[in-house]
Amino acid sequence: MPYSLILDLLVAVLLVVTIGFAVILNKRLGNLRGDRKALEKLAVTFGESTVRAEEGIKILLHTTDVLQQRLDQAQALKDDLAFLIERGDRAADNLENLVRATRNAAGGESTARPAPQPGRQSGPDRTPAAGEGEPLRATRDFDHPVDQPEGEDDGKSEAERELLKAIRSAG
Repeated sequence: MPYSLILDLLVAVLLVVTIGFAVILNKRLGNLRGDRKALEKLAVTFGESTVRAEEGIKILLHTTDVLQQRLDQAQALKDDLAFLIERGDRAADNLENLVRATRNAAGGESTARPAPQPGRQSGPDRTPAAGEGEPLRATRDFDHPVDQPEGEDDGKSEAERELLKAIRSAG
């Protein structure tokens, strides 16, 4: 067999194999082009989702700022209410002391025993605390009651007026 025939057969076989690879490569390139279109759609969808997420973050930041302002206002109101409660407790204690002093001054100790206060012991085993047992003295000017400042007669206590003032300033 001549060498030229063998060479022609070898070239023909190689051409058939090359055509086979070209067909396979063409199919894969077609699939890649189809996947490219899907990838472009995915990229567009991803971009839209990113824009929505950024808008959501802006809304969340705004909501956080609003909530922080409301929290600050609530904290201020809480502090005001705590102050008013403390003032009310002091006013109640002063009023109780004045009532006791008035009873003592009006005719000695009354026969009715005062109700025990929370946190205090009562009974024979109780030892008086410092300052207890001493007579109470009224140190208040009864011409100008605590709950009505001079020149104001609206029927509200000082604590009520302060509470209203705090509520108005917070609103």
